[in-house]
Amino acid sequence: MAINLQKGQRQNINAPKFTIGLGWDVNETSTGGAFDLDASVFLLGENKKLVSDSHFIFYNNLKSPDGSVIHTGDNLTGDGDGDDEQINIDLTKIDSAVNEIIVVVTIHEAESRKQNFGQVRNSFIRVVDSGSQEELLKYELDEDFSIETAVEFGRLYERNGEWKFEAVGSGQRDGLGAYVEKFQ
Repeated sequence: MAINLQKGQRQNINAPKFTIGLGWDVNETSTGGAFDLDASVFLLGENKKLVSDSHFIFYNNLKSPDGSVIHTGDNLTGDGDGDDEQINIDLTKIDSAVNEIIVVVTIHEAESRKQNFGQVRNSFIRVVDSGSQEELLKYELDEDFSIETAVEFGRLYERNGEWKFEAVGSGQRDGLGAYVEKFQ
């Protein structure tokens, strides 16, 4: 049975291979323009910076150099139930220089489309064991991000040989570029 996390809670990931599923819906009263939300992953070293530019995983770079993190592709609409985007992670392959994995969701062209996370609902991040397909944990973001265009949904980090997940739910209004700048 999955563990439902609250913001700030942490949980051990006891699966070497798993899928991070991300989902969301757009409010019916939104701007009327199409929404394109994008999941991105930053693979960081001890210095809290990208191990290399190739360790920034997003719709134009779907795979980490070691093959441990694979983004399954960009969902341009977010229509339908379940996961809108997925990232497969294999901790048995992960570069030893990586000790933190940040998962961010941003709104593509948010400024020009006048869109923000206040127009998005039912956002979640979940971790599913790749072997058993069992949902291990889920974090439903219930905050009202009325001006934010980018949200850090969660992070994985390694401590003493164990990987843990933290439910973050922290937004900012400067889009993906602010995260890239922060982690480079």
